[in-house]
Amino acid sequence: MENNLTLHVKSFSDKVKLMNQTGKQNLTLSANEARSLHNDIFDLLAHCTKLSKILVQNDGMSTNVRMDGGNW
Repeated sequence: MENNLTLHVKSFSDKVKLMNQTGKQNLTLSANEARSLHNDIFDLLAHCTKLSKILVQNDGMSTNVRMDGGNW
């Protein structure tokens, strides 16, 4: 999963891992880091919404399955 992360999400993830490893209680982001992370998160949410709409649209499609008993 980590290979599919955007640069800003990966950077945030790395900072959280380091915070956890060092036992720190706070994490500080620069304004630019926060804006970039915010943009990446909302792009991801927009993509999820788009995929959800596609799934809902495809839900109405039917699938026909034909089976026979073969040599039974």
